[in-house]
Amino acid sequence: MKAVQYSEIGGPEVLHYRDVEKPVPAAGQVRVRVAASAFNAADAGMRGGTIPIPVELPHIPGYDVSGTIDAVGEGVDGLAVGDAIVAFLPMVRDGGAAEYVLAPADAVVAAPTTIPLADAAALPSVALTAWQALFDEGRLEAGQRVLIVGAGGVVGKYAIQLAKRAGSHVIATASPRSRDAVRDAGADEIIDHTETDLLTALDAQVDVLLNLAPLDPDQFASYVAAVRDGGTVVSTTAFIATPGDDSRGVRAATVFVLPNRERLSELVSLVDDGSLTVEVGRRIALTDLPALHAEAAVGRIAGKVVVLP
Repeated sequence: MKAVQYSEIGGPEVLHYRDVEKPVPAAGQVRVRVAASAFNAADAGMRGGTIPIPVELPHIPGYDVSGTIDAVGEGVDGLAVGDAIVAFLPMVRDGGAAEYVLAPADAVVAAPTTIPLADAAALPSVALTAWQALFDEGRLEAGQRVLIVGAGGVVGKYAIQLAKRAGSHVIATASPRSRDAVRDAGADEIIDHTETDLLTALDAQVDVLLNLAPLDPDQFASYVAAVRDGGTVVSTTAFIATPGDDSRGVRAATVFVLPNRERLSELVSLVDDGSLTVEVGRRIALTDLPALHAEAAVGRIAGKVVVLP
């Protein structure tokens, strides 16, 4: 089969489109004929050695995947050849930047039926990140106020939709470039962080501050004043310490996405009932994945990119 693979840690140049052996499912695994994988910044971080996840080399990136089961290993119940699925794969193992990929049966859920199967690859890790940040760590509840810093990115737009569905009041920071997208996602208030001081723009404190942006640490620390006593600061930028305030009972939590089959299945249901929109910014061929990594090395990739084998 064809795949994009790297055999050493390094820059985008270590990625190669090549023939590799088609995998055979072991007990507890299924083999998926890939409809698409999705590019995530963490893929580039693992390839470059800046994210300390011990991948097995040679390694195929792409831990978000959608496709169709085409073989089932021993001991797998409830899944069958022909099932359309979506999965958040273990990061340390080979991913979906290939024609076929193995998936643990307990990582696989039925794919959404209301969107193209390939587009479903854009859902798992980013939507799970938003959920875990808001509710598992942020403990956000109906009627509370949440401030989402850096809401114009992919995780931010999922977070807005999920927070609104939970009955929260959403305040989002966005640049003029992403303002319309943030409004369309459902934000109640939008603060243009390029022109307005965030703390001055707020009319009251919030219960949860969710940071999704690579803030200056001192700036981030100043934002804690926006959180009420007993509130929470949550961040997905693991390379920056998340500030809190023990004197006021303001908790600090840093999120790195964890697999959760039950939650992923729930997110799929939200897509199918129209409560959650899956946005795909670009669709590229698998042969173009090394070039996408090179693009990401020199600047931010806007929107979600799915990779078609």
